[in-house]
Amino acid sequence: RDVPIGRRGGKMNNKNIRNIAIIAHVDHGKTTLVDALLKQSHVFRENEQVAERVMDSGDIEKERGITILSKNTSVMYNGVKINIVDTPGHADFGGEVERVLKTVDGVLLLVDAFEGPMPQTREVLKKALALNLKPIVVINKIDRPGAEPEKALDKVIELFIELNASDEQLDFPVIYASAKNGIAKMNLSDDSDNITCIFDTIIDKIEPPTCDMDGTMQMLVSNIDYDDYLGRIAIGRIERGKIKNGMPVSICKQEKNTQGKIAKLFTYMGLKRVEVDEVDAGDIVAISGIPDISIGDTICDLANPEKIPFVNIDEPTVSMTFSVNNGPFEGEFVTSRHIRDRLFKELERNVSLRVKETASPDSFEVCGRGELHLSVLIEEMRREGYELLVSRPKVIFKEIDGVKCEPIEDLFVNVPDDAIGTVIEKLGRRKAEMKNMEPAEAGHTKIEFKIPARGLIGYRTEFLTDTKGTGTMNSIFDCYEPYKGDIQARTRGVLVAFEQGTSITYGLYNAQLRGELFIGPGVEVYEGMIVGINSRNEDISINVCKEKHLTNTRASGSDDALRLVPPIQLSLEKAIEFIAEDELVEVTPKNIRLRKVILNNKDREKAARR
Repeated sequence: RDVPIGRRGGKMNNKNIRNIAIIAHVDHGKTTLVDALLKQSHVFRENEQVAERVMDSGDIEKERGITILSKNTSVMYNGVKINIVDTPGHADFGGEVERVLKTVDGVLLLVDAFEGPMPQTREVLKKALALNLKPIVVINKIDRPGAEPEKALDKVIELFIELNASDEQLDFPVIYASAKNGIAKMNLSDDSDNITCIFDTIIDKIEPPTCDMDGTMQMLVSNIDYDDYLGRIAIGRIERGKIKNGMPVSICKQEKNTQGKIAKLFTYMGLKRVEVDEVDAGDIVAISGIPDISIGDTICDLANPEKIPFVNIDEPTVSMTFSVNNGPFEGEFVTSRHIRDRLFKELERNVSLRVKETASPDSFEVCGRGELHLSVLIEEMRREGYELLVSRPKVIFKEIDGVKCEPIEDLFVNVPDDAIGTVIEKLGRRKAEMKNMEPAEAGHTKIEFKIPARGLIGYRTEFLTDTKGTGTMNSIFDCYEPYKGDIQARTRGVLVAFEQGTSITYGLYNAQLRGELFIGPGVEVYEGMIVGINSRNEDISINVCKEKHLTNTRASGSDDALRLVPPIQLSLEKAIEFIAEDELVEVTPKNIRLRKVILNNKDREKAARR
């Protein structure tokens, strides 16, 4: 049945509205394009200071230059309200994209004129075509050196054909743009100094929302926001009827129906939420006053509760254990109750996350889409003052027809020609199979692999070292296949602190002869803490707090200042990638430390002998 529930009876087009999502691979310019659309629709005052990528409002989003959460905005153009949803480009945050596509009628598919369609371009486009959304293709970054817009467009057409697009979907309009410079044109030869052709194309080609304007009210919640004063805010598109401020409503949840009342009703105007008294079907609104509302719930007329089916969110593929920090330097927010409450609160808005309680009351198994998905959650918790221990990421195995199967990823790498041999050899050890190899820009080659998700854990840092920081790698989940066998993990052992104390230059100087250090002098350490990486494959306990004993003897030159090599600085992601099965990352608001699961040296030796 093509007509969704509730669109029976007097279907009408709400001609004054267009709903559109911007989808693309990471770094292809989605948020920059939204900046240009907002500026040129005069949302800001002439003299207003506007930050770059204004939609990336979270601290972590600004620092990393990536979008993590989907966000809504709207612009007015020639009397038509265009609701725009900015979405993340990383596969790890794909759950954000899947659910917001239910609220729109068309998509702007952005493709980098230099890189062409990438793994996540394919994934988001597949989901958009399955929901029968009208695509508009924007070839972005046409001003980038080495850009080949026509070649990128040919690859986009190939991608559409590969995804079995219908003839109607294949007849998509194409716009050439440079979002950074705020220009867009329909033909490469045209002159342009604005992006009005994007607005015109959206209004001409994207259908207005088709809704039952006079039916009983019905709205699917596709996003949740939180405000310290208003509490939980439900965001979604009104499928039919009208919503009025203060009206009593019925809430259809997965297992039961409850009742509530709308306290405040908002629509989006630019970047602001504007309070209104009533809104017609087809518009995207935000509602407060319903405390236990969740993503996937339907808000309906009190007399006619009718649930709208929610989109299936892809399952997580990676799990990590979060546990209470039991190290000697623990601080506040360290009890399992604090951590449990925070994880279950995260579930309310992070739909692709799963949290399971384990046999131990102090540990929780957290499952997500990838290392980045989970490390962003850990970083947020750290900044909020939580302390926790996290384990090495593990992939989630499945049993299919009695066979143990593991997630397989499609991996695309772009590497300098002189690093090809090293990259292929190292990926081969990680059970990767090469599928395709073709020349990219001058001096680079693009290679496609199929690789178990296990093989990618801990590889990114090594890859950047091998390609001298110039290689790029992107991967996306493909399917489950039978288990490929053991993969060799880290080949070098670690240097472990022998006792609690403060590190001293003399002790560190002796330690650095054995390998590379993670800490400098004057750092508080404890027994079982990892202070460096050994040059050989076994772990060594080492005393970094050792002082030089004073003697009466003086020898020329022996008391010269001891030179220490600067320590390796590990970020949260690098620390998570680095650790082995018997190690943990201790995450606190001020420090990120590595440690052994068993801190006591003697106990650890006994456990190793068993």
